[in-house]
Amino acid sequence: MLGMVLAAGAGRRLRPYTDTLPKALVPVDGETTILDIALRNLAAVDLREVVVIVGYAAQAVHDRKADLERRHDVKLTLVHNDKAEEWNNAYSLWCARDHFSQGALLVNGDTVHPVSVERTLLSAPETSDILLAVDDVKKLADEEMKVTLDEGGHLRRITKLMDPADAYGEYIGATLIRPGAAERLADALKATFERDPQLYYEDGYGEMVARGEKISVAPIGKVDWVEVDNHDDLARAREIACTY
Repeated sequence: MLGMVLAAGAGRRLRPYTDTLPKALVPVDGETTILDIALRNLAAVDLREVVVIVGYAAQAVHDRKADLERRHDVKLTLVHNDKAEEWNNAYSLWCARDHFSQGALLVNGDTVHPVSVERTLLSAPETSDILLAVDDVKKLADEEMKVTLDEGGHLRRITKLMDPADAYGEYIGATLIRPGAAERLADALKATFERDPQLYYEDGYGEMVARGEKISVAPIGKVDWVEVDNHDDLARAREIACTY
């Protein structure tokens, strides 16, 4: 199994940091970046072969590749999304389809969370080929990627376009993808971005559910984490990153 980090996005709401850097390279604890935390977490669960999907300002990741490998004792493979500034991340994850065929623990390159999330995913019972980390404690608002579950506890819907009162919790941007799901996930992602290039990879999960797939969730418990979309989120990330 590989580690995988989705780090192709521009993060325009984090300018001026992202004038020349992808969001994943924005510092959150001294010189420690969001990508550093992701790689540190993956190494801590012994996932040292890591695929990083790059796009916007990709050269900045290339320039730091050797240092990141040395610092975190990992081997990085960079996969290029050639449409990172035009399309959303359903296409971005599809670009790595040849790699997640080996199985992958995927984390978003704009999420700051402790390694307990990776441990929760890896230790969960094998109830489906795809397992989503979900915060079922946090109070939700409109921006979050919300989920609902069916009667069997599997994913029913995943979307931001949901009344928070109807949601079971928030998908936090970490997924365990087992090898058996790879071909079906790749096909669902392709159908998703072909329908609308601005859709999220989470919409690909929704496509799989619509096709009759079972996708499980793993509640992460009470965890300090944040998705870094804007400067308020970045301030929160800097409060919590130093505590991990």
